Amino acid sequence: MDYLGRIGHLIRDARKHRGWTQAQLAEVLSTSQSAVNRIERGHQNLSLDMLARIGEALDSQIVSIGSGPAHLRVHGPTTLHGSIEVKTSKNAGVALLCAALLNRGRTTLRRVARIEEVNRLLEVLDSIGVVTRWLNDDNDLEIIPPENFDLDSIDADAARRTRSIIMFLGPLMHRLPAFALPYAGGCDLGTRTVEPHMTALRRFGLEVKATEGSYQAEVHSGVSPTRPIVLTERGDTVTENALMAAALSPGTTVIRNASSNYMVQDLCFFLQRLGVGVEGIGTTTLRVTGRDSIDVDVDYAPSEDPIEAMSLLAAAIVTDSEITIRKVPIEFLEIELAVLEEMGFRYELSEEYLAQNGHTRLVDLSTQRSVLHSPIDKIHPMPFPGLNIDNLPFFAVIAAAAQGKTMLHDWVYENRAIYLTELNKLGGRVTLMDPHRVMIEGPTHWSGAEVICPPALRPAVVVLLAMLASKGTSVLRSTYVIHRGYEGLAERLNELGASIETFYDHGV
Repeated sequence: MDYLGRIGHLIRDARKHRGWTQAQLAEVLSTSQSAVNRIERGHQNLSLDMLARIGEALDSQIVSIGSGPAHLRVHGPTTLHGSIEVKTSKNAGVALLCAALLNRGRTTLRRVARIEEVNRLLEVLDSIGVVTRWLNDDNDLEIIPPENFDLDSIDADAARRTRSIIMFLGPLMHRLPAFALPYAGGCDLGTRTVEPHMTALRRFGLEVKATEGSYQAEVHSGVSPTRPIVLTERGDTVTENALMAAALSPGTTVIRNASSNYMVQDLCFFLQRLGVGVEGIGTTTLRVTGRDSIDVDVDYAPSEDPIEAMSLLAAAIVTDSEITIRKVPIEFLEIELAVLEEMGFRYELSEEYLAQNGHTRLVDLSTQRSVLHSPIDKIHPMPFPGLNIDNLPFFAVIAAAAQGKTMLHDWVYENRAIYLTELNKLGGRVTLMDPHRVMIEGPTHWSGAEVICPPALRPAVVVLLAMLASKGTSVLRSTYVIHRGYEGLAERLNELGASIETFYDHGV
């Protein structure tokens, strides 16, 4: 395929990942749907300006000119060695940035993941009057709120480039009688996305309407829940929004069917530091005793990221390497490790110790060379304490290293499983059964190839990990999506003995 055709495919995939139609992308670009159609089919010459505008609209680095790693070149096969420390949770960091809006005092967050999603949120916070400052090379971050938030000056572009903006609803409803928040996506997508949040937050007096391009929020004062809130889905961000709404709501709020996932637990521990009463942490029923106001200087360190720990674990397994992964949040990987044990994976764990937040249990995990076989049953995710939905894609590359056939059932996302078939370009045998299920046959003899980065974060990393085990040279093009969720992943893998180079094109 010619280069324009490859760019067209990349634009189409990024658009679909956003949930946009061609017409919606055309509207943002001030062009016609037929022009977008031609672009996606590779039948339209593109200026650098248009490429930059498309990339900005879709929050996907289509082509990088002059700076920043656009592509990765991987030399394999690799054997990893040494030890590596897991970084703090990006999802907890994002939730805590939003929760800092509850506090009129100074919030200091320790070792915050310095990723693109966090950068976008900081741009939004700065635009509404919040003073944020990186304190040192350890990524400690200081957040000082203004007396009054200036929502009229909100950086709409940055807001539309983060999926976390919806978590501003819970904190801001206590500070403003009415406000608007920009969001990415058309009206239908917006309504569908915000509905579980609306159901929960309405009980606190918040009415939200998803109009074209923004959430219009109006607060009815003096309203508080009179009976338990039952969440219609056990979602992480829905639970976090309900928690933040309850934190400044007088009396005790009971939240049922709450997510007990790692980022929700970190938020609960942070709220306790703010003086909010939270009982039931780690269960699906939370009791929150709110405060009239919060004005404290608080210092908090989110725990380590179980998804990054799983990424590193998968890297060791696919390359048949022995490494030590330090600061693994074990309670959020126990099911994954049980499945791996069933497949023949061997490892050793250190004694448990506590994370800096004083609650989360950590271990050091040492991988051992293992002969894997497929599991007896299919592998599928469940809400915590089940196998984490974000960890499911890593089992695709692990299953490809195992003897036999493994079925993965990705029932939560409509189309994410499709991206796992990209492993076939490197020699994998992945069969798409339907939009939710793939069958993987192993073991795999990986061989180098050039692949355009899938627009979904975890499948993109899975392709990179397969490249580590591939014979010869591989190229992964347009890797911006990986930078959204990982800080310096290629460089850190190189420290373990990988050979990954970043490079970019000086033209189209």
